[in-house]
Amino acid sequence: MFESKVFRLWFIAALTLWFVLFYQFNQLSFLLEHWYYPAIMVAGAFVAGVTPEGGGAVAFPVLNIFLNIDRTMARDFSLMIQSVGMTSASIFILSHKANALKTYRPLLVFIPVAFIGFVLGMQLLQQLPVYIMQALFLSLITSFAVVYSFGKHRGSKASLDLTKPMDFVLLLLMLIAGGMCASLFGTGADIILYTLLVTRFRMQEKVATHMSIMLMAAISVLGYAYRHFVDQGLTAYQVQTWLCAYPVVLLMAPLGAYVLHRINKEIMLYAIAVLNVAQLLYFLCYNPSLDKLIWACVFTLVLSTGFFLLIRSLSRKAQSVTQPQLDRLRSKA
Repeated sequence: MFESKVFRLWFIAALTLWFVLFYQFNQLSFLLEHWYYPAIMVAGAFVAGVTPEGGGAVAFPVLNIFLNIDRTMARDFSLMIQSVGMTSASIFILSHKANALKTYRPLLVFIPVAFIGFVLGMQLLQQLPVYIMQALFLSLITSFAVVYSFGKHRGSKASLDLTKPMDFVLLLLMLIAGGMCASLFGTGADIILYTLLVTRFRMQEKVATHMSIMLMAAISVLGYAYRHFVDQGLTAYQVQTWLCAYPVVLLMAPLGAYVLHRINKEIMLYAIAVLNVAQLLYFLCYNPSLDKLIWACVFTLVLSTGFFLLIRSLSRKAQSVTQPQLDRLRSKA
């Protein structure tokens, strides 16, 4: 994992910065009292490196739903911690010799568009009822994980190919929607971009995963900065919790990206799907209400149907491409 000189330098510099910041702004006693923050991110950061779901897909529901921490604080923690973990994973990906840097050039357009969506979300969506946001988020990650895990979703293209004007429009709209999701939950832009890349544009899932990781890393850094410099909404307590989990995600997210090249990813995806289903069930069973049930069912039905149709469309396109090739091979035989 540390073969790249660039990544080694980044890791040493980032770890040194953590020591300095922790010494100035945190205390060991605070870390011991808030041990669950780094514990949560052991799993969260690994998920961020190995799948299209960001670390916030673990951090947000655990903090907001299981531990009853305020939604805004859970969202901010997701952004803050991903700004380290997913940035670390991104640097690992970009410094890996097997990855062509020109493949990721579209991110130079993706990132500012998604950040516009983030700003719009911060201005327009923050007054939605919390239980509706929770239902939407859990339905989003659960629907995606289940359909994606059990679907035939293998793309074949190694780079993004935009040929139709409608492709540009769709991509821009989805990036804005992803940024708005990130403004609510601290994650979500990565899932939306990944789904679009592997379905509409039939990209290889490894490349699409890398691009979704880098997009979410950038939105996390920009969102973190927006909350601090524009909203001035970050507290000393939030900085301390961030510093508790900082070194964990610094290592675990790139470790996930490293493991992505070496494991049977299907097993990991099934495990994540089960985890997300369990989170949704817990949400429905904890302080149950008819409103929560209705919103969760509606969101899950709509999102599952959408993901299913997109992935089925990809499978059919892949079959239509490979079938003529099979026919030619059979005729030669």
